[in-house]
Amino acid sequence: MISTLFHTFFYNPIYNALVTLIALTPGGDVGVAVVLLTVGIRLVLLPFSLSAARTQRAMKSLEPKLKELKERHKGDKEKEAVGTLALYREARVNPFSSILVALIQIPVLLALFWVFSDEPFVTLDATRLYALTPLPHATSLEFLGLFSVAGVSLTLALLAGFTQYLQAHLALAGTMKPSGDGAQGDFQRVMGTQLKYVFPVLIGVISYTTSSAIALYFIATNVAGSLQELYIRRKVSLPSNV
Repeated sequence: MISTLFHTFFYNPIYNALVTLIALTPGGDVGVAVVLLTVGIRLVLLPFSLSAARTQRAMKSLEPKLKELKERHKGDKEKEAVGTLALYREARVNPFSSILVALIQIPVLLALFWVFSDEPFVTLDATRLYALTPLPHATSLEFLGLFSVAGVSLTLALLAGFTQYLQAHLALAGTMKPSGDGAQGDFQRVMGTQLKYVFPVLIGVISYTTSSAIALYFIATNVAGSLQELYIRRKVSLPSNV
């Protein structure tokens, strides 16, 4: 049942959107369609990212008061929890909203990844096509005539890893900047190191061992994510003193 719902509400709509873009792209360039669809979906998800950033800004601004509250009720977890909830209510902050935002984005991004990894696009899966989805007159698996989308490319894999590093660098200097002392701060810094140095290598390896379509997906989503981070910094000012 979960698989059916996932395909009905996420996989099939994204598959049809990609087929439509292939039909509208000159020469039916699958690689260009992959990039356009990835960027388009990131733009659709931008309002949710802005919402999460605003919540994070509010949470960061409350950190001094939360620290004071923790010291005041040291050893009394019940009073600390009650005081924390009261502080959130006063500031009109929902600490779980950012989790909800992530839960909304995850199935969309997973569907994007699986469509690009599962579908060869040499032949179309007619069982997934909607009645109004235009069929491409031609399909080209050569991205800009340079890279085979069905094959692997070391150049695109390296670009995928580099753009992942760039996005992580921007995020860790902005909305994901580690804050706080003690175990929480140490955990954030460890996760930041993993995100900045381990993930780019992992993304590069996945891109090189799967296909250029996956590499293009990672490049497009990383570049879009980097631009999104810069945009969020302009729209949502995050405290710099915490």
